[in-house]
Amino acid sequence: MDLGIPINDNKKLERVSKVISKNKELDGYLKSANVNAMDRLKYSDHGPTHIKIVANAALKILRILVDRDVTPSIVENHGFDLDDAEVEVVLAATLHDIGMAVHRKDHDQMSVFLGQNLLQTILDGIYENEEKAIMISEILGTLFPHDGRGEVLTVEAGILAIADALDMAEGRARIPFEAGQVDIHSVSAMAINKVEINEGKDGEKPVKIKIIMNNSAGVFQVDELLKKKVQASGLQEYFDIVAEIASEEEEKEEVILRRFEF
Repeated sequence: MDLGIPINDNKKLERVSKVISKNKELDGYLKSANVNAMDRLKYSDHGPTHIKIVANAALKILRILVDRDVTPSIVENHGFDLDDAEVEVVLAATLHDIGMAVHRKDHDQMSVFLGQNLLQTILDGIYENEEKAIMISEILGTLFPHDGRGEVLTVEAGILAIADALDMAEGRARIPFEAGQVDIHSVSAMAINKVEINEGKDGEKPVKIKIIMNNSAGVFQVDELLKKKVQASGLQEYFDIVAEIASEEEEKEEVILRRFEF
């Protein structure tokens, strides 16, 4: 699986990306996760497409925060460098949902269980001994609280939780919606056209998230899902989040659902 992430001269991240792209065991877990998510539960994709979106979002957020003098926890607490923090965030994003291969229930715990063995292989030759053990611990600690089960303990874990919630644009909800899963989650997700991540201007918060909607129903995704993850991330002070209806839609909101009965 090619993550399509910008390497930016990070040699460790480049090596990790190459290992990921050739790891058939990872491919198998992601395929199984998607079967459970899409075919059996009628959820949105939890396989390669979701992973690429989250990995790229998390890496972009991390780099923006670092540029604005926010220190990753693995750097502050363990003396690793910024390249290592990028490896940590990308690998946590890659593995955060593989537990779906087992079951949706407790999938965060299953991701830790399955991820530990995968990381032994992926990090082999890149990190060794004590450094490898620390990297594995930090990566698993980053992915574990992404779904709100445990307290977020690190900057990197907060970044991943937010990046996970940003995978909300219209196409991501289309599969469950068209499969008949008509609820506030699918309807509100269908109301979101685009999610943009940008660096704030001087004097503004470091990260500006702009969510373009075609219908005000999208506010549910922002208020009930994204907002809660940002508040729990410990990083709220660094984020400015704006959700607005696209200018061409101001006079006419798109009809997503004409009639709903139960």
